[in-house]
Amino acid sequence: MIWKIGSSFAIFMNNMYTVSDLQSLISIEIDKEIYQLYHTEPKNLYEPVGYALSMGGKRLRPVMVLMACNLFSETVEKAFPVALAIELFHNFTLLHDDIMDGAEMRRNNLSVYKKYNENIAILSGDAMSIMAYNYLLKCNSTEPAQIIRLFSETALEVCEGQQLDMDFEARLDVSIPEYLTMIRLKTAVLLASSLKLGAMAANAPEKIADQLYDFGLNLGIAFQLQDDLLDVFANQNKFGKKIGGDIVSNKKTFLLLKTLEIADDSTKMFIHDWINKTSFDESEKILAITEVYNKLDIRKITEAYIEEFYQTALNVFEEIEVSTDTKGVLLQLANLIMSRDH
Repeated sequence: MIWKIGSSFAIFMNNMYTVSDLQSLISIEIDKEIYQLYHTEPKNLYEPVGYALSMGGKRLRPVMVLMACNLFSETVEKAFPVALAIELFHNFTLLHDDIMDGAEMRRNNLSVYKKYNENIAILSGDAMSIMAYNYLLKCNSTEPAQIIRLFSETALEVCEGQQLDMDFEARLDVSIPEYLTMIRLKTAVLLASSLKLGAMAANAPEKIADQLYDFGLNLGIAFQLQDDLLDVFANQNKFGKKIGGDIVSNKKTFLLLKTLEIADDSTKMFIHDWINKTSFDESEKILAITEVYNKLDIRKITEAYIEEFYQTALNVFEEIEVSTDTKGVLLQLANLIMSRDH
C-alpha cells in the first residue's frame, strides 16, 4: 500500500527485505534454474550456462532489482523474471569478457572457456543473452514494452562500453573523462537499470524510477573505480582472480591513466617501457608498477574519486521521495558495495 503525503510517497509495509534476505531469495531461484540447465539438452550448450551461474558472487544486480521492487510492493516475486534476466545477461557479459581478456579464472573457478572450450563458451554466451529476453517476457508489469526497451538500450550500452575498453588497449592517450564514459557504459548502466527495472516491475512512479537509476549509475561508477583499486591492492585469497592482472595485461584502468597524467617524464618512460615489453616476469612487472602507484599516492587519489561518486549517489538518495525507513535498504546496498574487499 502507498500513502501519498504532500509531494512525497510514504510506504507502509510489513515485509521490507534486507539485502541478505533478497540474496537468499534470488539464490534459491537461480539454483532452480541451474538445476534445470544441467538437465537440458544439448548438454554442451546449457551446462556451461548453469556452470557460469553456479559460480555465485554477491548477486548484486538481481538483488537491486528485487530491492527496488520492494520499495513499492511486498510481493518481490513479481520481479523474479527481471532479476533472473539481469543476472543471466550479466554473466553472459562476464563469459565473453573472459574470452576477450584471456582471463582463466572467475570467482576462484576456471572461466567457462577454460573449463569447456572457447567455441562452446561463445555459443553458450549467445544463448544466455537470448534467454534473458525470455525471462523478461514473463514479467507481469503494466508496461512490458518499456521494460524490454530499457533492457535492450542497456544491453547495447554495455556492448559499447566493452568496445571502448578494447579500443583503449591500443591507445596510450586515453583521458580520464573518456575512461569514466567507458565504465559508465560497461559497468554502471547495468547497475542503474537493475534498480529502475525493479521499480518498473512494481509499476513505480516514473520520477522515482529515474532517481533510482541515477543513484545506481553513480554507485556503479564508484563500484568500477573500486574494482580497479582492488585489482592492485586487494587480498589475493578474497579477490577471486589474480592480483595485478590489469597491470600484466596493460589494461587502461583509472590507476594507470591517472599515473600517466601526473607522472614526470622519466616515470612515464619507465611505465611505457614496461607496457612495450613482450617478454617479462609477471611478478616483477606487478611489483614495479605498484611501486610507482605507491610513490605517486595513486591509491589515495583513486579513493577520493570513489568517494566523490559515492557522495553523488547519496545526494540522489536523499531526493528520492520514499520514506527514509523504507529506502534505508538502499544504504545497506551502498555500504555493502563500498565496504567490499574483493
